[in-house]
Amino acid sequence: MNRRPISVNKPDRFEKVRLNRYIASSGICSRRDADDLISRGVVEVNGVKTTELGTQVNPGDTVKVNGKTIKNERKVYILLNKPKDTLTTTDDPEGRRTVLDLVQNATTERIFPVGRLDRNTTGVLLLTNDGDLASKLTHPKYKVKKIYEVRTAQNVTEEMMNAMLNGIELEDGVMKMDSVVFIDPMSKKDLAVEIHSGKNRIVRRMFEQLGLEIVKLDRVYFAGLTKKTLARGKWRFMTPKEVGWLKMNK
Repeated sequence: MNRRPISVNKPDRFEKVRLNRYIASSGICSRRDADDLISRGVVEVNGVKTTELGTQVNPGDTVKVNGKTIKNERKVYILLNKPKDTLTTTDDPEGRRTVLDLVQNATTERIFPVGRLDRNTTGVLLLTNDGDLASKLTHPKYKVKKIYEVRTAQNVTEEMMNAMLNGIELEDGVMKMDSVVFIDPMSKKDLAVEIHSGKNRIVRRMFEQLGLEIVKLDRVYFAGLTKKTLARGKWRFMTPKEVGWLKMNK
């Protein structure tokens, strides 16, 4: 059963807050990106262009970014077990199903997926309007751990596994897996791989470079989150404890 959305560490609506925090709390970006918006002169407070990073916002102030009024939003954290044939995006011009279609009745807040899973990759996915947390979970320097279960059409050799661990040359550089193991010793087609890179389609591209066709790709772990108790295509609100742990450890 889905729980009500929670709010964690949101700014007090009756106290002054820093402008960058106010912008981040609207769900449009992280505080770091908010500082960039302020510096670029695209932020207005009560009709006045503001470029001072330390600006404080009072209750009742009107804040605009690129001419559009924004507001504080309660923070929402949703865990989804993404199914196949679903896009990890907020909308699709071709009208194909997106992850937001699966959670469309969950909240009125503007949430977005953290990172990407390609259309036919399944598994754990976080959706939120917490720009700060999203930025940390997708930034390379935090080396966020991800574990995938992979099924291939061909047998995987020990040489191929060593190549994944030692590094494979791709068009955007050499990429390595942190760990590669067989899930079942009797099968050479089912593996669990651990990686921290957030580059697009990184697991599929590494396997393709070795001539391996992926039949199934399922993310079972992301930054400490798993899809246990969630059937494919189902979602739930994260608990305050889970959110607190996620923030504390990142």
